[in-house]
Amino acid sequence: MTDISHYFDWAATSPQDEEILQASLLKSLSSWGNPSSSHKIGKQAKDVLEEARRSCAATLNVKEDNIFFTSGGTESDQLALLSVLTKPVKGTILISSIEHPAIREQALILKKCGWNIESLKSDKLGIITPETISEALDKFEDTYLVCVMAVNNETGIIQPVKEIADMITEKTKGKRRPKFHVDCVQAAGKIPFDLNYPGIDSAAFSAHKICGPRGIGILYMKDPQESFLRGGGQEKGIRSGTENVFGAIAFSKVLEKYYITKQNTAAFDHYTQMKQISNEFIKSLSELKGCTIVPEGRIESENSDFFSPYVIQAAFKNIPGQVMLRALDAKNFCISTGSACSNKKANRPVLEAMHIPGDIRETAVRFSFGPLTKPEDVKALLEAVTEINNTFNK
Repeated sequence: MTDISHYFDWAATSPQDEEILQASLLKSLSSWGNPSSSHKIGKQAKDVLEEARRSCAATLNVKEDNIFFTSGGTESDQLALLSVLTKPVKGTILISSIEHPAIREQALILKKCGWNIESLKSDKLGIITPETISEALDKFEDTYLVCVMAVNNETGIIQPVKEIADMITEKTKGKRRPKFHVDCVQAAGKIPFDLNYPGIDSAAFSAHKICGPRGIGILYMKDPQESFLRGGGQEKGIRSGTENVFGAIAFSKVLEKYYITKQNTAAFDHYTQMKQISNEFIKSLSELKGCTIVPEGRIESENSDFFSPYVIQAAFKNIPGQVMLRALDAKNFCISTGSACSNKKANRPVLEAMHIPGDIRETAVRFSFGPLTKPEDVKALLEAVTEINNTFNK
């Protein structure tokens, strides 16, 4: 594998686990048929695909019938969103103000189709509280869908998914209950996450964020909805199109290796280690002249459990985000200024939604880690950032 000791843009994409991908490719080469074909070669490919589905379901602790393979996290999010278009009447969709563009931008299209899209405001840490959603449900009784991501891709804030799910279920007893969709793309391999929790109706995952290949994702649907997109009927009609057998195999293997559970001791131990490393990194950054942790409340010890240790946002006075990125790139360190899907846009919707001041938004950058990040790697990053910051803030 290429040297990744200076790679700190894991939230954009992860280095691929070469051993897993090579083994998955060999297996898919021997099962190259179309899984929908009824002959022996097709059935062989179908068996391999279903084996991967069972493995993914076992790791995620859900039923295999609820796992649908897609082309990635964006499509998984969009399939859940677009399912509302099969409803006989239009209504309201509640979306957190800090969602990934896969949700946020698709919602704008649904708005053009006549749906009422309401944005859920976050608190100063970036948390969408159950109380905020409860108030919105009181105001919009025609709500069909609620979307709140598990871990924000820019700040690392962890949303109270279980509490939100419980609130929706309790509040709508005796009424039509809106579906609750969770974008888990940044949760997989970043925090322990119990997908098999009552009240989570659907969730999106992406393999390339957890050392897998690009172009393969998972949509979890507890009670499969009618799909707005139609085709050959693969994946029980939820996601038509010839299945990516290689991707499914690889995704099942990287989930098995990197998904954080207490049973997966290697992944859990690294997660525990990263909590300490990240806290020390944040503390050191906060002591630099002109550095602001985003959000500032993250540096308070009582708030540390609200954030994934794998994603950190910080701003550096007098150093625009792109300048810090280029300066670190010159030293062979890889970071980003935010979502890779939006890195060509000057605005920062997530930080704007959190009411982060403009000068902080302009100078904010993201450091993101992964399961292969080592303590000495983070130490080297801190030294490089310190050197650059001292040049601009003497």
